[in-house]
Amino acid sequence: MLPILAVTFPFFAMVLCGFIATRRGVLPLAAIPGLNTFVLYFALPCMLFRFGAQTPIAQLLDPVVGAVYLGCGLLLVAGTVLATRRRWGWNDAAFGALVAAFPNSGFMGVPLLVALLGAGSAGTVILTMAIDMLITTSLCIALSRLGQGEGGALPALRKALGGMLTNPMPWAIALGAVASASVLQLPGPIDQTVAMLAGAASPVALFTIGAVLARSQMNQHEQVAARHYVPIALAKLLLHPLLVWLACQLALTAGAALAPETVVALVLVAALPSASNVSLLTERFGAHGGRVARIILVSTALAFVSFSLVVDLLLKK
Repeated sequence: MLPILAVTFPFFAMVLCGFIATRRGVLPLAAIPGLNTFVLYFALPCMLFRFGAQTPIAQLLDPVVGAVYLGCGLLLVAGTVLATRRRWGWNDAAFGALVAAFPNSGFMGVPLLVALLGAGSAGTVILTMAIDMLITTSLCIALSRLGQGEGGALPALRKALGGMLTNPMPWAIALGAVASASVLQLPGPIDQTVAMLAGAASPVALFTIGAVLARSQMNQHEQVAARHYVPIALAKLLLHPLLVWLACQLALTAGAALAPETVVALVLVAALPSASNVSLLTERFGAHGGRVARIILVSTALAFVSFSLVVDLLLKK
């Protein structure tokens, strides 16, 4: 367990540094959008492009991995919506479901899993990211519009898909896949520039997660009972990876080609805390920001222990 904590501790420590810096006022709140912009539009796309270009295209487009992960995500979304819609309505239930099913695979997952499992795990993480951004998010946004009197789910779905076109991460993943398939090599100076930006992605992204969590806590004054957010945080950390593990076992029993290291990577992606960018979508669509922010905060804090335990269990086998 100690060797695992030695790997995971720096990643969660960087999140804590961002959180403390923001809470103490060392990092001004006005600086957080700039950090987000740097990570989202420069550093993280470069990191995703490099990992995608270095990953075999068959791994980036593995239909078995995609089906297993997507099926578990949809099951978790459906269960969360059914369990919470009566109390919260479609809007809040949908975003509660999204925060339960969408792990922080971009800002945290890629660098953390590569550190734990090696660069070969990057393709699996990138594929799950694409599924969450393009399918799970769009579905939950469409569900959130049911009963809102805003034209229904289809216009919201079109709006969500349109928003994806301005998100640089799917484009970086797609360009990385093209580079992998065509064995494209960037010119030396450009490749070095991309490498420098990619190298900044992990520390800045993790620090930014902490800053965003602190800002959410400071800005949200709504009182939310723990019973309305702790169970969803626990579902993200415990139920999601369990569902993925069970689905992998069923797929293996059915004769699917799933390598052991791929199963480990898939389960660890699901064991990550909730994605911090869900709070931004929640604000944009008028859902209960305080509830979602607390789910993200609790899942991130507990993940230091729960994620390390899942790693320990999987790597002991």
